[in-house]
Amino acid sequence: MAKRKGSVKNTGNIGFEEQLWKAAEILWGSMNPANYKNIVLGLVFLKYISDRFEVKYIELKAEGYGDEEDENEYIAEGIFYVPEKARWSYIQQFAGKEEIGNVIDEAMVSIENHYANLKGVLPKNYADPAYDKQKLGDVILNFSNILMEVDENDRDVLGRTYEYFLTKFSKDAGKGGEFFTPPCIVKILVEVIQPYRGRIYDPCCGSGGMFVQSRKFIEAHAGQIHDVSIYGQDANPETWKLCKMNLAIRGIEANLGDEPADTFLNDKHPTEKFDFILANPPFNLSAWGGDKLTDDPRWVYGIPPVGNANFAWIEHMISHLSNTGRIGLVLANGALSSNTSNEGVIRQNIVKADLIEGIISLPAQLFYTVQIPVSLWFISRNKEQKGKTLFIDARNLGEMVSRTQKEIKEDEIKRIAETFTKFRKGEAVDELGFSKVATIEEIEQQDFILTPGRYVGIAEKENDDIPFEEKMKSLTSELSNLFKQSHDFEEEIRKQLKGIGYEI
Repeated sequence: MAKRKGSVKNTGNIGFEEQLWKAAEILWGSMNPANYKNIVLGLVFLKYISDRFEVKYIELKAEGYGDEEDENEYIAEGIFYVPEKARWSYIQQFAGKEEIGNVIDEAMVSIENHYANLKGVLPKNYADPAYDKQKLGDVILNFSNILMEVDENDRDVLGRTYEYFLTKFSKDAGKGGEFFTPPCIVKILVEVIQPYRGRIYDPCCGSGGMFVQSRKFIEAHAGQIHDVSIYGQDANPETWKLCKMNLAIRGIEANLGDEPADTFLNDKHPTEKFDFILANPPFNLSAWGGDKLTDDPRWVYGIPPVGNANFAWIEHMISHLSNTGRIGLVLANGALSSNTSNEGVIRQNIVKADLIEGIISLPAQLFYTVQIPVSLWFISRNKEQKGKTLFIDARNLGEMVSRTQKEIKEDEIKRIAETFTKFRKGEAVDELGFSKVATIEEIEQQDFILTPGRYVGIAEKENDDIPFEEKMKSLTSELSNLFKQSHDFEEEIRKQLKGIGYEI
């Protein structure tokens, strides 16, 4: 595949987002954060679609027998066709000129005119006189050295870059687990519920990562994206637009409602039933409008607490589930055991209704912006194993891919998915410390608490054959060193405090 000289291929790691951020910092300080955010993310979108398009364009031109301007050549490979005046190579020519803002605005308009589903979605205020056009041109030139080509795993580059930028804009913006889910978590959800064909729904779709990974699953199993219908909704106008952009560049058609809207207060798909529901709802959402919905027909298993939306999300999704449908969702671990404000009652009623197919507890540090450990819930209207639930404790899986972030590996995802497949076939899957099948009666004996660790037990540790006395000597020495470090830190803190006029 052709690659432009001087470009840097995306590897999907954090360094890639850092490159983009550094390239965009030129604008920082010359405009307010809200405008800066939209301006930069619009450029990221343009660069992303142009890079994918231009690689294919060069290929077609080199082959000689394909028409590089034939839109169908790109659609066939899921590549977004970019109109001539929206291509990065065209825009780049104006980087040092005053009209660069107008050129970018016209590029956005040409894309919206070409794609009706993006009408009114893209930012179109680059010509604003308040923006420094020289700095804008410098950003264009800097972005030109970064190749935003999707890697072989088709990571959600646009969604991940969006989240990374938000965390840099402000601390509060970093609550972005609400709209971006790590690819390894999405892949587990998709591999377990297996959305081959039918209607897929995400009630808090964010940047559309669930849909992107569903497409990869379908293609990997020789299916067609047209075998599924995509539905979604999101209350955040920015992420709703980002989702439309993210799906459009992959040729995925979706019904996201006619506008951004709150799922609880303004359900855009009130009468629809879905075969597959994938979601990562905002964790422990407190202000969700529960006080206005106490008589809502969705609350079949109990009225969710006003101060926490976790079980409101669960009941909302169940209400939209078809007779043979499956749900895969991410929740904070508290939902597994909480008994406050009717949550325990709702969980008990859902278990007794035989809807819980499986629960997976995951390790901490998987999310890009938050360290909170989470669990995956799998709910089914038509379980193959009636009266049984599969528990998996995956807290010991994964490897650190950066100083602060962990990722579950491909072979570990495969192990989890295969365990579910065997469970559905009625095969034995109990493995001490990892997996356990429990009946409703056994769950009741645990007071309907769904924490996997209560069921799977603790795996026996292998004997390392080190004598007890040697172990104690080593541990005592290590503890002594830690005490010494603690004392040294304490002395340093006292010294620093004394230097600024405080003594303790």
